[in-house]
Amino acid sequence: MDQEYSKQTKGVLVTVRPIYLDEQSRPEEGQFVWAYQVQIANHGPHVVQLLRRSWSITDARGRVQVVTGDGVVGEQPVLRPGQAFEYTSGAPLETPSGFMVGQFHMMLVPTGELFDADIPAFSLDSPYQSKQVH
Repeated sequence: MDQEYSKQTKGVLVTVRPIYLDEQSRPEEGQFVWAYQVQIANHGPHVVQLLRRSWSITDARGRVQVVTGDGVVGEQPVLRPGQAFEYTSGAPLETPSGFMVGQFHMMLVPTGELFDADIPAFSLDSPYQSKQVH
């Protein structure tokens, strides 16, 4: 079963659902690929706009890749109260597990105030990771 991760910041609820893509992965070559579905919902009283994103992707060896850029999937969505924006993206790793966390850099449209909406930390787990009991 796929897991969902959610976090709300200043009325912006970010929900992420990672999905391991077995058909695109090549475990024997150290290539493991995930899709992640993201929903950004405006539960606040004001119009907001997503301007930029920042991601930190950490593999099972502790290697960190930082990804930043304008908007998401080529868009900088404006969300009125009660609206949501959804998109799907992907992440490859060289290890069978890892995790991601980040922020969406947002703007309150009426005032121009900038704030960061937290993206919850979520794990990237494949069937190939070793199971350990502590």
